Order: sequence, then C-alpha cells, then structure tokens
Amino acid sequence: MTEPNKLTHHGVPGHQPAAGGVAARARAGVTPQYLAGLNPEQREAVETLEGPVLVLAGAGTGKTRVLTSRIAHILSTGRARPNEILSVTFTNKAAREMKLRLGQMLGQAIEGMPWLGTFHSIGGRILRFHAELVQLKSNFTVLDVDDQIRLLKQLLAADNIDDKRWPARMLAGLIDGWKNRGLTPSQVPPGEASVFGNGRGGNLYALYQERLKILNAADFGDLLLENIRLFREHPDVLRQYQNRFKFILVDEYQDTNVAQYLWLRLLSQAPSLTSPRLPGEVGLLGSAIARQGNPGEGRPTAALASAESPPHLNPLPASGEREKHVKNICCVGDDDQSIYGWRGAEVDNILRFEHDFPGAKIIRLERNYRSTGHILAAASHLIAHNEDRLGKTLRTEDVDGEKVTVTGSWDSEEEARAIGEEIEELHRGGHKLNDIAILVRASFQMREFEDRFVTLGLPYRVIGGPRFYERAEIRDALAYLRVINSPADDLAFERIVNVPKRGLGDATVQMLHDHGRKRRIPLTEAARAVVETDELKPKARGSLRDLMIAFDRWRARSEVTSHTELAEVVLDESGYTEMWQKDRSADAAGRLENLKELVRSMEEFENLQGFLEHISLVMDRDGGAEDDAVSLMTLHSAKGLEFDNVFLPGWEEGLFPSQRTLDEQGRSGLEEERRLAHVGLTRARRRAKLYFATNRRIHGTWSTTIPSRFLDELPAPNVEITESRGGSGWGGSSGYGPSRFDNVESFGSSYATPGWQRAQANRARGQADPGGRQDKRQDKRQGQAGGGFNESQSPFSPSRGDTHGGSPRNKRGPVTIEGELIAKSTGTVSEFSLHDRVFHQKFGYGEVVKIDGNKLTIAFEKAGEKKVVDSFVERV
Repeated sequence: MTEPNKLTHHGVPGHQPAAGGVAARARAGVTPQYLAGLNPEQREAVETLEGPVLVLAGAGTGKTRVLTSRIAHILSTGRARPNEILSVTFTNKAAREMKLRLGQMLGQAIEGMPWLGTFHSIGGRILRFHAELVQLKSNFTVLDVDDQIRLLKQLLAADNIDDKRWPARMLAGLIDGWKNRGLTPSQVPPGEASVFGNGRGGNLYALYQERLKILNAADFGDLLLENIRLFREHPDVLRQYQNRFKFILVDEYQDTNVAQYLWLRLLSQAPSLTSPRLPGEVGLLGSAIARQGNPGEGRPTAALASAESPPHLNPLPASGEREKHVKNICCVGDDDQSIYGWRGAEVDNILRFEHDFPGAKIIRLERNYRSTGHILAAASHLIAHNEDRLGKTLRTEDVDGEKVTVTGSWDSEEEARAIGEEIEELHRGGHKLNDIAILVRASFQMREFEDRFVTLGLPYRVIGGPRFYERAEIRDALAYLRVINSPADDLAFERIVNVPKRGLGDATVQMLHDHGRKRRIPLTEAARAVVETDELKPKARGSLRDLMIAFDRWRARSEVTSHTELAEVVLDESGYTEMWQKDRSADAAGRLENLKELVRSMEEFENLQGFLEHISLVMDRDGGAEDDAVSLMTLHSAKGLEFDNVFLPGWEEGLFPSQRTLDEQGRSGLEEERRLAHVGLTRARRRAKLYFATNRRIHGTWSTTIPSRFLDELPAPNVEITESRGGSGWGGSSGYGPSRFDNVESFGSSYATPGWQRAQANRARGQADPGGRQDKRQDKRQGQAGGGFNESQSPFSPSRGDTHGGSPRNKRGPVTIEGELIAKSTGTVSEFSLHDRVFHQKFGYGEVVKIDGNKLTIAFEKAGEKKVVDSFVERV
C-alpha cells in the first residue's frame, strides 16, 4: 500500500486542511496528549515547523519536553516519517531519555527512528555506509585513546622523535583539537603545526591519518571529520542525506564545536547540483584559531582568515525564497550555559544562528520550573553582565523562597566545617542527603569536604570522577607511603614498583611473586634476595636495587623528619613528580595540584601511621549509588542536574573566576566563567549558598584571597549575608586559619548528630565483619563525630601507629654502605647441599658449588657460574 506522504511523488498534489474549513475546525478541537500542559512559548516551539528555528531554552525551562513533543508533533501530523527525522544529542544518556519519552508518547513509532542519537554515533553510521569512499572498509575499527596513544608512539619512534620531550599524549591532544575544528592535515595552519616536534606536527598528523587507513581504523574525531570530507568530495552522497532528512533537530547547540557545526550546516542545506560549500567558513575557522592564539579576542584576524581553509559555500539568500534553500532545522540551546570552551565548544555557533539562517525564528523559553524567585533573580542579574549573549530573563510563578546566602570564612577548613554543619542541620530537619550538592570550581577543593564528611560519618558520593583519594596519582603516592610504613604491603609495592617506568615489567613482578610465595615472604624481601643473584638482567637488577635502597633511605628518614616533608621528598626522589611535570596532557597540571593537596592534607595528623589509618576510612565504601548521600562534584559535571540545596564554595578571585582561564582567554574566558557561575546557581531548586575563604592554599602556597567579582554582580535585594558556622580564630598547624581544637564542641553534642545516629543504626544492623574491623571503623567515626577529636587517643599521647605488626617504629631499617644494599637475612637454611645437581628454567643444568642461606652459587653447564635463589631451582 502506498503511504500517503509518498503520493506527491507520482504527480498527485498534496493536501492540507483549508483554513477555516470543516476539517481544520474539527482538528483544532482535538488537543493531542503531547501538547497538554505546555506553556504558550513551549507550544509555539513545538508547532513552528517551517524554516529554521532557534529555541533559547534557559535552565529548567523544559527543553527536553519541547524537543520530544516537537518530534511527536511532526510524526502525528504526518509531516515526516520516523526515518526522515535527524535528531542529534550530545550524550548517549540524553538520546536514551528522548527515546524513552517518545516511546511513552507514541508507542512503537520510536523503533523506526534510526537517526536519533549522538553526533558521533550518527556520523559513524553514515561512515560505515560509505566507508570505501574515504579509503576505509565498512568493518573499520574505532580506536580508543589507549590505542591512539600506542599508534602515535610508534610514529614518533619511527621519526626519531624523543617521546619524553614530545609526548604522544600531547600530539594526540593537538590532533583531536584540529579534528574538532574540521581541519585535515593540509589545512592545519603552519604556526600551529610547528608547535610539536620542532615543526613536524603537521607531517605527523598526515602520517597518522595515513596509518589509520592502512589499519582500517578511525579515531573518535574521524567519525565527523571523515563525514565532512565525504560530503565535500561526493556531492551525490550529501544530496542523498539532504533529501532523506526533512527535519533536523539539535540539542545543546551552544556546546557544538566547529566540526559539528560544519557537519550540520552541510546537511541543513537544500540539495544542490554544485559542489557543497559553506558560507563564512573561512571566517569561522579563523575565529576559532584566533581565540586560541590571541587571548581575550573572539573575532577573526585578517591574517588568520586568509590561512588555508576548506572550500566554503555561497551565502544563503535572506529573501522569502529561503525555504527553498534551508531545511526545517530546529536548534535548542542556551548561550548562557555554554561552559565547555576548553574542549572546543564554540558559543559563537549559537550567537550567529540568525546570520547562518537568515529569517530564522527565535523563541525564548524563560519560564523556569525549577528554582525559586530569589535564585532566578540572582542568576539572571549575574549573567546579564556578559556582553556576548542573545539575552533572556528567567522568571518563575513559584514563590520567592529563601534568598541566596553569601558566607565568608577564615580558611578552607572552616569553610568545610561550616558547610558540614549546615548539611547536618538540614538532615536533622528532614531533608534527604540526595537533595544536597556541593559544587566546586576545581577538583582539589573536594579533599577538605571528603575529610570532613568522614569525620562526621556523613555519606557522600563524587559525581563525574573518582573521590579525591581514589584518583590514580593519589593512590600512587599513597602506595609509596604505605610501603615505607609497612614493607610487607605487597599490593602497594606492586602498584609502584614500575611507576615511573624503571624497566621492571610483568615478568619481573611475576618472578618476585613466585619467589615470595615459595619462601612465604613479602615482595620487598623477595626483591632484596633477587637483586643479589643473576636472575634478572643487569639493567633491571640495578633498577630494583636502587628502588630498595631508596625505600631504606626514606624509611630511615621517616624517623627524623616530619611525615609531610617525607612525602615531598619521596615524590621528588622517586621521579613521580617529574613524571607528571613532563606529561603534556591536559590533566597533568590538575594531577600535580592534587599531589600538593595530598601533602597539605597530611599536616593535621601527628604521624604517617595516623594519616594512613584516616585514609582507610576515606577509601571505605559502605553504600551504593542508590543510598542517601551528599553529591560532590565540579561545576562542569553539574550541567543538567538539579538539587533542592546547593552549596557553592570557593567564590574567590583566582579560583573562581579561574586565573588561568583569564590569563589564557581574556574577556571571553571571563564570560565563560560567569556562565559557569550561572549554571551553578541554577542547579538549586530551593536554596543556593555561596561561600568564600579569606585564606586558601593553592598550588601548595597559602595566599590571602579576595571575594570573587561575581559576588558584587549579584543583586542586593536577593542576597543575604550570613556568618560562618565553622568557628573562627587564629593559629592552626601552619600559622594560618583556626586550629581544629579552637572550637571543639562538647562530646555530648555528638550524640544528637545524624552522624552518631547513622553509626548507631549501622551498628544495630550488624554490619560488623567477623574480625571486628567494621566495629573499629564505627568506633573511630563515633569518637570524631563531635569536634573531630577522639577521646580514646589524645594527640599528646603515644600514637597507636607507633608500632606496626608488632615491630617498634624506632627499629632501624637496613643500612647502606657506599651505595650497596646489605640484604636482610631471611633466617632460612637451604634444603640443597653442596654438589647437588639442579635444574634452572633459564640457565639449565648445573651443580651447587656454594651455599649462603637460601642463595646458591651454581656452576651451570652452559651459562657458567651464577648466583640464584634456591626457590628457582629443582633437584634432579
């Protein structure tokens, strides 16, 4: 049976009910279910189907409902079939949510929407259909980051480029940036290509792309870049998709990068017999380049605009004939929430929508269904200070609610205490912890809150990344300290034995494990024995010997120096800090900051043992994601989320707005930081609480800070100034900020806190393990719930950590003489005798000629005389 909307292809004219006719009036009397409950602006956005439409959807205004309802309206009115709609989202989660909502609205119709997905999933689908046109096969592999780095390392080695000076990860970041801007190897500006490998960056990019074709592979960026090349070089393929898609819908348009923009622009043009070109493409790419090379400017320069660029299209007509040239494209976004410029997003894409699509209709969704009046007024007044925006004002029909509060504290420790106490008070008042969030500008701020929550016994989860003490660099640093504190900690030793790279691979570790199991000794003792033999190659043996000497030196130093100084020495002498200093990846600087924050966190503990015991509590996860817990995350991770109560600490100059962003991007960076503040405020449904500290330690150095300029941009009638509840005073372990003993609450008060009640409830549920380890954790939490002070252990009394495993802390470790390790005796006697004939897996057959404890000197028939550990040979 011929489908109704296909009749026009056979010469039968299409039909729409005549205005004012019987059909039109009858149809108007029926309100589809998907339109019920929409406000006038939302309904206009749903029902405006002709021509380009930009829906400016502010935070909490129901943009997802508008998108899904618009698709439902297109299908219900017969304007297009499901496979004729291209609907693009940014995340798989958003795509799944849209499919779920559409399924609920329309039933099985969603099964016929193959073109609803993310940019890259749809790009990959198109690429597989036409892979041979871009020198690939349809079964091409999409490389992950690890495979990409491995391939680049091979190219660097082949070109004799020092991978330590010019890391493969740095080149991967450059290539990804170029692809996000739609640049093929021949289009990379010479100035940018020269920043890597003494001018060989562009050539390496070309070699990389060539190698990908040989391997029948593509990386993530190719899924769009090769699409763009496919459409430019094969206009017939582009026309096929232009004819297919009658409607295009785009979510989060403000977060699109240049490549995504070019891809959309190509598909949104009417089919043409000429080669596809984009209007203003040179200017767009030049603008993107200019923003990177000229901080603070967001406009293209003449020099950059004249750089080699892809071919571009004739401008679209601005006349009433535009419907012949432009598809029905609807982009939904919010220029006030464009916060991902650091990963290639171009806010200019949404700002220039009317220029790109002349005659476009702009619909503003300004009615907020999330936040109270005071919160919306504060957020709107703040973002109004940005110059590059299309403009809108959020409003609500809800009550004004509580004013936004601004609280100052002496330092970050007091800030964490004050927020912790406010959360406890909210919890006592019946608020769920799941409805409470702390949004920080930088991840290193989380550590103070994590420590405080452990002290209070307050459940929490970190969203968008691991907890502070679960980050890879923190775990590595802790592993070094654990081995110093307890040489028998095999798990810690195995983690860092080859971090940084020392040439001690899996085979070496396996050898140590085999020897340790046979002799029932820890890996460190196995290492001491093996380095005195010829089991390992000279280079590996030397590296392992140096590492064991270093551990002995650090352990001896721990007896005469503070644990914080020891941590700094270990990180420096081990080469771990240098490893991250040489790393050119985007997150290397953040990892170094986290290491400095780790050292700082040790200051409040008396010794290394006490600190490591505290960490065991922090690392302990008792609950799952479904449990009631406070959410802790960065502002960037909070996009799209909402909570009743939102705490926003760290509103200080240099931290928020970020000094690095201001230095690198100037005014455009400041405006993105302000948009980030706007996003933070609009996450709050009922309460938004801002904090700043007078003193904060950043990059390992204490500094006096001033409140953020964003605080002065808030409207006074909607803001209330409050006093900190975290205590005040002078002193502290570093001479800055209050000591945690300045305001010790009465011990009796702890019994009324939710932390105490949770501990009692957990105890009643019988969560203790057979060994009583959980009870000990509960006891420690209960003892600290009041003021962070444990009654059973005064800081002035001998620490329980002074002994470990029955060994006194002041016991001298192995000594070194002229750099040579004196191996500790294992206290064992070998079961072998002189002249025994033995077999060794590596050296073959031989005869025992000397015995020294468990070490044998064997004259092998082929390998000569070697010294080995007896657990590696067999009597024959």
